[in-house]
Amino acid sequence: MSVELPVLSGPRLDLPTPEVSAAVETAALLADGSRAGILALLRSGPHCVCEMAAALGQRQNNVSNHLATLREAGLVRATRQGPDSRLVYYERDEAACTAAATIIDELLR
Repeated sequence: MSVELPVLSGPRLDLPTPEVSAAVETAALLADGSRAGILALLRSGPHCVCEMAAALGQRQNNVSNHLATLREAGLVRATRQGPDSRLVYYERDEAACTAAATIIDELLR
């Protein structure tokens, strides 16, 4: 099935430059498989690094580095729990994740 395109009188050279920096930044953040996996794991609730490392088949220091990136972006937050507060549990910031999804959605619509 072919689609007829409108005939233009010439190229439109006055198109405004689209603002896509937020979408590009968000997509780059989420394009890493480890960070995407971490966010997917945290959908079910808080987890410590050791749990996420085991689920992702990665070393704990690698997961910690990705968590630091996600924290800097505001997508996850950390809390210490337990009697000695040695374990740090991470959870998604749902408002920030929704905002990131909206940024990507607006680009693709």
